[in-house]
Amino acid sequence: MKAIVVTDEAAGTAGMTLVERPEPEPAINDVVVQVHASGFVPTEMSWPSTWTDRLGRDRTPSIPGHELAGVVRALGYGTTGLSVGQRVFGLTDWTRDGTLAEFVAVEARNLAPLPGDVDFTVGASLPISGLTAWQGLFEHGRLKAGQSVLVHGAAGAVGSTATQLAREFGAYVIGTGRTADRQKALDFGAQEFVDLGNDVLEDVGGVDVVFDVIGGDIQKRSAGLVRAGGTLVSVVGPPEARPADGLAIDFVVESDRGQLGEIVQRVRDGRLRTNIGNVASLDDAVAALNPTERITGKTVIRVRP
Repeated sequence: MKAIVVTDEAAGTAGMTLVERPEPEPAINDVVVQVHASGFVPTEMSWPSTWTDRLGRDRTPSIPGHELAGVVRALGYGTTGLSVGQRVFGLTDWTRDGTLAEFVAVEARNLAPLPGDVDFTVGASLPISGLTAWQGLFEHGRLKAGQSVLVHGAAGAVGSTATQLAREFGAYVIGTGRTADRQKALDFGAQEFVDLGNDVLEDVGGVDVVFDVIGGDIQKRSAGLVRAGGTLVSVVGPPEARPADGLAIDFVVESDRGQLGEIVQRVRDGRLRTNIGNVASLDDAVAALNPTERITGKTVIRVRP
């Protein structure tokens, strides 16, 4: 099969190459999926799991990409809940070969049915953005109707999803980003926008939840905006600063079939819009994943035409 592999951590996405690899075999409780579309997160190149297995052993050349939409082609021993020929989407294991390939082996529990009226490209754009937003807001941030949330990077793939979900659940959303991101963040439902290059972040006042995808100085300053009993939620590592009278939580997104179902249903009925910035074929994936200009939104690799 054709697959994208990486071998050099220092090279990052520039070290990607398109090669021929053996098709994967399903382990116990696995399925093999014929990948129709794959999502990719650039920060994967800095994740230890891209380069080593759970025991810390080198696992290169490794296939990156952990979001997929496709069709089940084979079942491993003992696999239940899915069937050959079924359309699926979901999030694959961090420490196994990923989805920038024509086939991938993945635990069945990490996948959810993909309705027939949802395109594979759309399905592949949803797992990390959707699950990160859902878990960050509701499981870790404990966001409730009537509360306020500061969403950093509100024009990006994760931030735009968090903005829409928070609005749907009755929260007041303040988005942040660069000057050029203002209109896009407002279009996705932010009620206010803070230009991090020109506005004063502290003018926001107090909020109940901060959803942070940036880290660094912005995260430290954001901790001071969290109201008593509120939460700073980070997806970029342990927070360096904590709210004076609240929680600071960092988490790694996990696959959840029920939540994937909730997310895709919202796409089907129009409550949730995807934020796809670029679509490219597997043959053109290396160039697409090394863009020469900034792309806001998700890059999806269409593996099958």
